[in-house]
Amino acid sequence: MLWALFTIVAAAAQTVRNATQRGLTARVGTIGATLVRFLFGLPFACLFLAGVAAATGLAPPLPDAAALAWAAAGAMFQIAATALMLAAMRTRSFVVAIAYTKTEPVQAALFALLFLGERPTLWTVAAIFVATAGVLLMSWPKRAAPGEGDASWTPALLGLAAGACFALSAVGFRGAVLRLDTPSFVMAATSVLVLGLTMQTFAMTAWLAAFDRPVLAQVAHAWRPSLLAGFMGAFASQFWFLSFALASVAQVRTLGLVEVIFAQIVSRRMFKQGASPREAAGIALILAGLAALVHG
Repeated sequence: MLWALFTIVAAAAQTVRNATQRGLTARVGTIGATLVRFLFGLPFACLFLAGVAAATGLAPPLPDAAALAWAAAGAMFQIAATALMLAAMRTRSFVVAIAYTKTEPVQAALFALLFLGERPTLWTVAAIFVATAGVLLMSWPKRAAPGEGDASWTPALLGLAAGACFALSAVGFRGAVLRLDTPSFVMAATSVLVLGLTMQTFAMTAWLAAFDRPVLAQVAHAWRPSLLAGFMGAFASQFWFLSFALASVAQVRTLGLVEVIFAQIVSRRMFKQGASPREAAGIALILAGLAALVHG
């Protein structure tokens, strides 16, 4: 059950990172806030890798072509997922925007079956559907006001797309972790973390340098709050990857739904956003699904 502990730590850290990034969008925009988690997370990931190498006495493994391909897929889908999630946060409350992305476990189970051959157990399937039902209950859009048309579905579509990209990203990173040739799962997870963040930082910085240089200047000016977002992003990813080294994508991402509960706590304390009775019922279903997962 070590993977479960790692997943809960990752979900808690990711909630803090999401809240920090949400605050940064007003200063550096959605793309800038997306870059922050990678650019400012990479130095911390390198420190993590140096610490693991010192503790284990192992050198970081050299990735082969397959590992690089898996890591690249994970990295690029994570960039897209983060940008879509932050865009959803700008159109709906923090907790509900997070909930939309948490349809991910159903998609993750399907993608993991297709690309990694991971067949979920009956308990895992039950947990996925119960917990996802809770997510849908708490995040189903309210009736649009007159003149709004389908505007209320915008965060739903953004969140669902983000969930799909997060699912594909998880599959890619688990594939990379499993591919590396090293006796230490901690070394494998941390090496993929550094590899992924390097790819993401290079890709986004190069794109912004070519097409939107003012965003780079805005990110540089906001370096102080960006340090916390970068650290929490690297810290959360470190524990996600440790979980991927020990358990299937479907298990990890389903238990990761506990982040919705953490997001509710953050919303109440930081953004003064309460939960409706329907959202509270959805949270109860999520907890029931997670209990089924752990029991199974």
